[in-house]
Amino acid sequence: MSGKEKEGEKATRMIILGPSARLSSSELVQKLHLLGLPLTIKSTCYGALIHGDEEVVMEAVKRIRSLDPTNIFTKERGFPPGDPRRCRGQRGAAREGYHQLEKEFKLLGYVCEALEKPQEVTPERKEKISVDEFRRIAEEAQKSKQKT
Repeated sequence: MSGKEKEGEKATRMIILGPSARLSSSELVQKLHLLGLPLTIKSTCYGALIHGDEEVVMEAVKRIRSLDPTNIFTKERGFPPGDPRRCRGQRGAAREGYHQLEKEFKLLGYVCEALEKPQEVTPERKEKISVDEFRRIAEEAQKSKQKT
């Protein structure tokens, strides 16, 4: 299942606050409730999880992101809140994907900064080395490895 369920086109999205977001998880959840939309809202350590009709979920995402566009992120989640296949309370451990989210969160500060201060960059193109140069490097590495 992808963040949409077949009956009624339901969607589940994670709303993730960047490290320099101007609101806390509890403020985020409060603002989601104040939207008055028919959603299931769950507070999480990274922000919130919302579930409902796809159009309503995307409207909520649009309105919430407008509060702090460079520090509020969203991604699709494959299962609704409390789904026993993914619920930590049922499984007794961190759910699959949590460690990936943790890694992604560590990069969000850089993403926020890039969104706030965009710069045009041109990546440096590395020159390819010749086969002879590669052979020389490999032979040197092999010799130094044999010495140890």
